[in-house]
Amino acid sequence: MQYNIRMPYVIWITGLPGSGKSVVSSALKKRAPDAVILRMDELRKVVTPEPDYSDAEREYVYRSLVYAAKTIYELGHNVIIDATGSRRAWRDLARKLIPDFIEVYLKCPIELCVEREKARVDTHSAPKEIYEKGRAGWPVPGINVPYEEPEEPDLTIDTKEISPDEAAERIVKLIVNEQ
Repeated sequence: MQYNIRMPYVIWITGLPGSGKSVVSSALKKRAPDAVILRMDELRKVVTPEPDYSDAEREYVYRSLVYAAKTIYELGHNVIIDATGSRRAWRDLARKLIPDFIEVYLKCPIELCVEREKARVDTHSAPKEIYEKGRAGWPVPGINVPYEEPEEPDLTIDTKEISPDEAAERIVKLIVNEQ
């Protein structure tokens, strides 16, 4: 079902790797086909083709993501950001720069995130075996890089309990109610 959703807006779907960001973003796109999905893992392959995941590199890549979202928004398009965004400061920057910004937090126990990450086939360009790499020393949010949970997200969805389609429906209801 498609909805008459206000334009424009930017929705940042944040959560740990494996929490369901990409699948929820895709489910939301089915309901709002005019929206542009910005996937961090795809952007990173262009901006940093040989990533080192350093703090400095993450700062550049996330600021680039926020700038891209802001620019697309200013052109009148809806934007869905599919990105962990482990630092609250990056999401706060988007909220500061984009008037119609919505933060959706996908809350999920890390054990389930690890299971999902091992089992996923379509990674949307995400690195494979990320949690194993994190245990081997790679900087991975939730393992050895802090994930700063949103303090006041516009919507929190427990993806252990809620399906991706129901999550997308809840996001649509939030957008429609804010008109």
